[in-house]
Formats: sequence, structure tokens, C-alpha cells
Amino acid sequence: MTGCTASAQAPATPSPFADCAALQPSASPTSDNDLPDLRLACFTGGAEVSLRALRGPAVINLWGSYCEPCRRELPVMQRLADVAGDRITVLGVNTFDAREAGASFAEAVGVSMPTLFDPDRRLSDALGGTAMPLTVVVDSSGRSLVHRLPLDAPKLAELVRSHTGVQVTL
Repeated sequence: MTGCTASAQAPATPSPFADCAALQPSASPTSDNDLPDLRLACFTGGAEVSLRALRGPAVINLWGSYCEPCRRELPVMQRLADVAGDRITVLGVNTFDAREAGASFAEAVGVSMPTLFDPDRRLSDALGGTAMPLTVVVDSSGRSLVHRLPLDAPKLAELVRSHTGVQVTL
């Protein structure tokens, strides 16, 4: 199973985001997580990413450029990605948005974490989301917790610590 690769056809819209290749395991996971059984497009192009193949610990942030709380929260998620390094996977999902608007906003605020593109809200709908942002925290055993309110740095650090055991200072 492969993720996005540099040789894959990239979308016409320039992307500030990192490639998604590292999100896919090189071998089949030993146990599935409890995320919805969906495959979403990597924002940078290439192969779709299987959410069920994503290994924890991980934080998945669903956001849209049209959403004011998302606009405040997304830079905090990028800070988590920068600080956590390889201890936790941090992944964005640009949801129910125009590709150009998502890329423009992310570039303006310096967001570069790997990001999936979900213009049809498939993941949000599968999680029972009615408002944005949504944040899903996946522990190392694959159990997920859906957080439905915007997060600031202290709340995000505490959520990550309490659900995954990963200690971060944001």
C-alpha cells in the first residue's frame, strides 16, 4: 500500500502541505484502528490514504478555511506537528472546502503538515460531525476519541497527553 509519492500526478493547485507517503504503513497493520473505513485523497496528489491503516498515536484535525474557529486552531495543530516530531502523527483534513481556499489559507499561516482533501465531508459525516473543527485523537492501540470543540495549545496538549500518553509542550 502506498501513499502520495513525488512521482504521482499532483493537483493543479499548488500545495503548502507535506507529502502523505509517510502516513501509509509499508506493511499491513497488525490491528485495525476504529476510524471510519474511508480512503481520502492526499492534498498534494497521488494515492488515497486509508484512515484504517493509520497507526497511532495520531491527531487528525478536520478544518475548513471558511471556519473561524478552524482558522485559530489550525496553527496550533501545526505547532503540535512541529513539536511532536515522530512521537505522534499529526494530520489535517481540509473538509467541505475549495482546494484553492484551503491551500491559500494554509500557506498564509504557515501550515505544512500532511493534509488530506475531503470536499464532500465524508469523514466528518462518518464521525457524526455537525460543526467544525473536529479533532480525532488516536492512541497507540487504535482507539479514537472525537473532540468537537476548538482547541487552544494547553487544551490540545492535555488532550494528547491524556489519550495517547505523549507529553508535548505547545
